[in-house]
Amino acid sequence: MRILGLMLLAGVMIAQAPSPFQPVGNVSELMVDIIYPASDALFYIERNPPKNDHDWNVIRGTALTLAESGNLLLMGNRARDQDRWVKDTKLMIDAGTAAFKAAQKKDMQAILDLNEQLSESCTSCHRHYRPNYGK
Repeated sequence: MRILGLMLLAGVMIAQAPSPFQPVGNVSELMVDIIYPASDALFYIERNPPKNDHDWNVIRGTALTLAESGNLLLMGNRARDQDRWVKDTKLMIDAGTAAFKAAQKKDMQAILDLNEQLSESCTSCHRHYRPNYGK
């Protein structure tokens, strides 16, 4: 019984520990300043295709930014819920991760092939969480 009590106390203490994360922007700011530009760079990669290692490094960094931005959307009170929000965000993380891997291989076609997956990750979330989206 004492062990159970100590475990419960430890759990409460951990749950009350301050988070080391220090969110700066809100969800809207993350979307406008980080996620939209990163996703647009991947959506429209054919407009200015990468021509050299530097260009591919930029695309790789953009894809990584998009994937990791999903983690930012799951931090603290940014997550609207633990069901649909997490599922929709995971779609974006998966698409960004796949784009990151494709950019590492300098595989333009693989990035182009991700357009539908990336688009679905955006529209699914917007349908659920942006009032009047698509109307």
